[in-house]
Amino acid sequence: MVLRRHLGEQHLPEQAGDGVVLQAINLRRRLGVGAAAREVLRGIDLTVRSGEFVALTGPSGSGKSTLLYLLGGLDSPDEGEVHVAGVPLATVRDDDLARLRNQLIGFVYQFHFLLPEFSALDNVLMPLWARGGGRSRGDRAWGEELLQRVGLGDKLDKLPRELSGGEQQRVAVARALVNRPRLLLADEPTGNLDSANGQAVYELFRRLNREQRQTILVVTHDPRWAAASDRVVRLLDGRIVADERQAQPEVGL
Repeated sequence: MVLRRHLGEQHLPEQAGDGVVLQAINLRRRLGVGAAAREVLRGIDLTVRSGEFVALTGPSGSGKSTLLYLLGGLDSPDEGEVHVAGVPLATVRDDDLARLRNQLIGFVYQFHFLLPEFSALDNVLMPLWARGGGRSRGDRAWGEELLQRVGLGDKLDKLPRELSGGEQQRVAVARALVNRPRLLLADEPTGNLDSANGQAVYELFRRLNREQRQTILVVTHDPRWAAASDRVVRLLDGRIVADERQAQPEVGL
């Protein structure tokens, strides 16, 4: 296993259990210093299993994005633990953490962050370039297939400025999937899109989840995403106040 070669056997404990992709244990995070410090997250416990489609909701300031950054290894908690695919992130050396994120986690943000001078295909392949790949015939064929899957098979050579906002975001989704991540994390992925493009991105996420069993956690303030997800986790003032599974989520936004 590639992850074992990078991180060593000692970083792959068995306690996560079958099917657990993500675990957060008593996460706490404070921002600021001294008297101005405030506790943004106040003891978060969360488990996400393989194939789940989870919406993380709550009002502005409830700690949603802060939690997502901790879960993705982009920030460290003041207390508590995060395990991704059984790997406790706190035990991973700094120089290995970027490789771990690259292998296990795909990120989609509110802004697509495509590099303007590169084509759609080259933007998709960039995470592979970070691993020393992305230039083989097989890698390029995989990038092309992903763009086909997100409905952009005829836009491989287009620059970001030649694409619509919704198309740019779909390129970003393909880029997040190019390393075949165990977990896809998205932070307000339709926040800058109109309703039609937002619907297209939602349908893409839902198709990935249902057809490929992609595990997805989406941070959103949009109640339509919550209604259309299989599980809704609600934050308020840094605490989980509800965690509900929906037997019959709504279809579409």
